Amino acid sequence: MSKPMDGVEQEVKIDDALYSRQLYVLSHEAMKKILSTSILVVGLQGLGIEIVKDLVLAGVKSVTLYDNELVQIQDLSSQFYFSPDQVGKVSRSKACVQKVVDLNNYVRIESYEGELTDEYLKKFNVVVLANQPLALQVRVNEVCRNNNIYFSSAETRGVFGCLFNDFGDQFTVLDTNGENPASYMISSISQEKEGVVTVVEEQKLQFFDGDYVTFKEINGMSPLNDLPPQKIKTISPFTFSIGDTTNFPAYTSGGYVTEVKQPKQLSFKSLKTVLETGDNIFITDDFKFTQPSSLLCGFQAIHKFNEQHKYFPRPHNAADAKEVLEIAKEFAKVLKYDEIDEKYITQLSYVAQGDIVPMQAIIGGITAQEVLKACSGKFHPIHQLAFFDSVEALPEAELPEEEFQPIGSRYDGQIITFGKTLQNQIENLNYFLVGAGAIGCEMLKNFAMMGLGTGKNGSIQVTDMDTIEKSNLNRQFLFRSSDIQQLKSATAANAIKVMNPDINIKAYSLRVGPDTETVYNEEFYSKLDGVCNALDNVDARLYMDSQCVYYGKPLLESGTLGTKGNTQVVVPFLTESYSSSRDAPEKSIPMCTLHNFPNAIEHTIQWARDTFEGIFKNAADNVNSYLTNPDFVKSLGSQNPHVRLEILNQIKSYLLDRPLDFNQCIAWARFKFEEYFNNSIEQLLYNFPKDMVTSTGAMFWSGPKRAPNPIKFDANNPLHLEFIISAANLRAFNYGIKPDTNTEVVKKQAANVIVPDFTPKKIKIQTSENEPAPSQPTNDNDDDQCDKILSELPQPSEMAGYRINAIQFEKDDDTNHHIDFITATSNLRATNYSITNADKHKTKGIAGKIIPALVTTTAVVAGLVCIELIKIHQKKALDKYKSTFMNLGIPFFGFVEPIAAPKNKIRDDWSWTLWDRFDVEGDITLQEFLTLFETKYKLEISMLSCNVTLLYALFTDKKTKEERLKTKLSKLYETLSKKPLPEKKYLVFEICCTDMDNDEDVDVPYVRYKFRN
Repeated sequence: MSKPMDGVEQEVKIDDALYSRQLYVLSHEAMKKILSTSILVVGLQGLGIEIVKDLVLAGVKSVTLYDNELVQIQDLSSQFYFSPDQVGKVSRSKACVQKVVDLNNYVRIESYEGELTDEYLKKFNVVVLANQPLALQVRVNEVCRNNNIYFSSAETRGVFGCLFNDFGDQFTVLDTNGENPASYMISSISQEKEGVVTVVEEQKLQFFDGDYVTFKEINGMSPLNDLPPQKIKTISPFTFSIGDTTNFPAYTSGGYVTEVKQPKQLSFKSLKTVLETGDNIFITDDFKFTQPSSLLCGFQAIHKFNEQHKYFPRPHNAADAKEVLEIAKEFAKVLKYDEIDEKYITQLSYVAQGDIVPMQAIIGGITAQEVLKACSGKFHPIHQLAFFDSVEALPEAELPEEEFQPIGSRYDGQIITFGKTLQNQIENLNYFLVGAGAIGCEMLKNFAMMGLGTGKNGSIQVTDMDTIEKSNLNRQFLFRSSDIQQLKSATAANAIKVMNPDINIKAYSLRVGPDTETVYNEEFYSKLDGVCNALDNVDARLYMDSQCVYYGKPLLESGTLGTKGNTQVVVPFLTESYSSSRDAPEKSIPMCTLHNFPNAIEHTIQWARDTFEGIFKNAADNVNSYLTNPDFVKSLGSQNPHVRLEILNQIKSYLLDRPLDFNQCIAWARFKFEEYFNNSIEQLLYNFPKDMVTSTGAMFWSGPKRAPNPIKFDANNPLHLEFIISAANLRAFNYGIKPDTNTEVVKKQAANVIVPDFTPKKIKIQTSENEPAPSQPTNDNDDDQCDKILSELPQPSEMAGYRINAIQFEKDDDTNHHIDFITATSNLRATNYSITNADKHKTKGIAGKIIPALVTTTAVVAGLVCIELIKIHQKKALDKYKSTFMNLGIPFFGFVEPIAAPKNKIRDDWSWTLWDRFDVEGDITLQEFLTLFETKYKLEISMLSCNVTLLYALFTDKKTKEERLKTKLSKLYETLSKKPLPEKKYLVFEICCTDMDNDEDVDVPYVRYKFRN
């Protein structure tokens, strides 16, 4: 065994920024178990290294590498840590151990060269086998079962893959789906033999019969608050029953019901038993539910063939495939299967020696997630044997055996699977990868292993404007600690050049959008064979989708959210586009709820984040605009007088009442505490007393409206003090004052601040989303007050060079007080409304809109995308493509055929899709344009527009029409739009037309008008 590498076994905190995104998927308890797990991985070709990479990034305690075979040239098809100079000279484990060490210095990495004895295997919590002989899989599994060691074994053979889990006779799943426990506000509970609980109709129940729940904060029927978890039965989307409530007091108001997750017990069988019986087969594709039985026989057959011949079936060799099929039939007899798919078995035999990185990424990512489930008890494991395939990606033409024979190339594994012709095509593809984050890193690794962009006519363009942060390192595996603050795109490009020096890649740091179309222009897109999105926001996705439709380029789309992932393949003239169907936007929190009637911690966190932006950024921006922009005051004239008055009052306060030392910052924070958590609540209760009854006789404070309570400041209360410390330090930063975090000093100073008593005002408060917001009274006096404030403000010339430091929210710096302020502010407001407080970790996730992320999900998604890329450039039929929806946690895999591009009919023999358009070249007059459509298409144009500019309409007066008809369209656009012609060569026209054959209006595609060469 090799010695531990330098720099490992460092102490790591669960809350370390390295694991921050992962912690939003896993609980602290699950992370503790992962951090204490020791794993042995046997087999270090592409599949093995993918599993190792994901486990090391996930933060397991240690990983031992075992593979004494020498590096082979074919290994470079998918093993991204091997290099050509290692071929035939060094063992696989030694060849990659240092690269694995560099992935995560917190994880102990060792390589082992001895025998896999029973005693040695007992040292590990989990043993993982990757592409190992079936006899070894069975033997090691038996040792693991006998010693309570979790076992997983995975294989990939070309476009086929399989995975087996054995976590013992009694395995407890602590959390089957990883979702937050569902919680709902209660509106009523009946007193009867089967008491019915009705929840507030804000969202439908996600409970199921047999679920367990607990209650809290119920008034009246308060004994329910003290009961252990109760089993329920659902009745309707908003009601469920809980059993006999006749002996409880009547329900009066309030209360929450919360799901209590129950552990689930699973029993696993040995690999030998599953192979002999066919039990516990997990279906991964509902459209291929009959294929697992064929693959169960097929995988055993190729292993038996290997045992007999000392090699797996030769690529596309008919004789070997025939022998494999006969062996598979014998296994089918033992398993009592009526029939197996002979074509399927033949395809498996043809590619049994194949080795492709997309399938390694898919199976490797899934396997790593299964291992994490084993050591943490988080999420439901695959139970037990699963098969995957993508036979749709295989060439459909009957090609000679020679086409698939290895040539001594690093791409031999891919050549064996897809053939030399397709490999040459892949090498000469030109792709634009938008985003070099988590998915982007995985995509670039896959591209490098596939050889995409390595040919003399091939290339990869990658863009990402972001720089690398520590939290990226947990899943963006091309980056290292030394790369922090470097550009992602350039760093990733350099990293894959190391993996494959032949790759042609160019890195950009420009965002994609209308403002960069001079760079990403027609010439840029004309050279591309496709676009791959690796983005984290919808707007950029929509923009790239529009560009792909405009330029007629394939688009590969994907996304992840924790254990969930999705892919979408967009093929020109075949499928709908990304924009054709999208999820509904998230429902925003009503302003009245946010400002006055919060009932969930998410409401108070959002309010705290808005407060942060308002007082530490927006106010400073307004002051700086007043001091630097001569037209700022004039621009306020367009605002509502009351809003203008508020902005000017704010500027006056921030300029004239600016603090001179930190003590004044503490006093300001103390006044803010009083304003937010006492005075505003006193005002609300003045408007709506706790015993107020509505016009219908119902209590005003009921249902989603929780009656608040003011908070009296207590300098000894840690939460109160945290608000003062963070607010004062942020205020100090605004004004460039030296900060102070001495708790005793701040406590003493805050306690001594004299705060005036609250006096209520007569103001109107909005009470529901449907009620119009109260309009602020405006009168002539508002303008007078604005003038008065302006006269009191110092002139910008008097404060030349003075600026207030506007604070940009930064969630990942634990020393800047940003999250501290938002957490304290949110929890104080939550205390006002008797809402359970949230810790800093949860607050950070919600306030920072952090997207939970796992490297395993990212790897699987990238692999699925690359499978579709290979299909695209074989020009497959629609039913061969697959869009994917998956959740590795449940687990669930859904493969669906993309939706065909809808057709719009013009005539019986003429229809069009979103991919079609009219192309008109040459700068011609309006008359020539109209005549062209009449003669060529038999369409009479009744209206012509460009963007928002109307260029022509039938109803235009005769004189104007005559002048426009003889004008060239480029000039006409310039004149009417009062804008210069764009730098690109095209204008896009929208036209309304009438079919000249039947005089009916028809929908037609847009016109791309090329006005310059």
